[in-house]
Amino acid sequence: MEFIELHNVYKTYYIGDIDVPVLKGVSLTVARGEMVALMGASGSGKSTLMNILGCLDHPTSGEYWLEGREISRLTADQRAMVRNRQLGFVFQNFNLLPRTSALENVAMPLTYTSDLSDREARHRAREVLVRVGLQDRLDHEPSQLSGGQQQRVAIARALVNHPPLLFADEPTGNLDSHTSEDILRMFKQLNESDGITIIMVTHDAEVARHARRTIHIHDGVIVNGEQTHNPEAGPVGTALGSGDTV
Repeated sequence: MEFIELHNVYKTYYIGDIDVPVLKGVSLTVARGEMVALMGASGSGKSTLMNILGCLDHPTSGEYWLEGREISRLTADQRAMVRNRQLGFVFQNFNLLPRTSALENVAMPLTYTSDLSDREARHRAREVLVRVGLQDRLDHEPSQLSGGQQQRVAIARALVNHPPLLFADEPTGNLDSHTSEDILRMFKQLNESDGITIIMVTHDAEVARHARRTIHIHDGVIVNGEQTHNPEAGPVGTALGSGDTV
């Protein structure tokens, strides 16, 4: 069984007497350790599909299997447990807590999902921030950081629980082109050195080319078969970078 399997997934929203079908029989697989771009225009269903894969929503019908476990039948509380322990999320708008240091932002998920003491949680958060090149920004609040630095904090926060699966939803949407390249190289390094499975949601072909595989979605269905391989997504170096340019 693959790391991720979706079988004939439908998602319909009900607004009063109106049915709004968004996903219309999506089936796909993702192997452990892949870096995949989920690509589609606004309204294509890609965000709804990510919400299902990320245990933020459940399908109307069909099956979602993650690591051999059938997720689509879980309760909201059970999905929250999977989400908190196995998944990491990076968003376009960073979603950092204001007036809270980078260290505290990164350590916060550990208060919900681990038995670590406050000291141990802060130590782990510091280690991850050092790894993403922010060792000299531990006490800085989001307003004191550049957009690229804020996204690095968000990536560190997503990694602090050591999740095997990371979702990145338009992760470079608020960044300039140079900073975007730095962030995308970081994702590739995490994928290749740590074996983290990464699913990037994007409408941008330049972002998608950094993935090994692109899954195209249009009007709620997978188009062009399931996948397009990206031959340009080659290996990267071993260092994540200092963050000086981000």
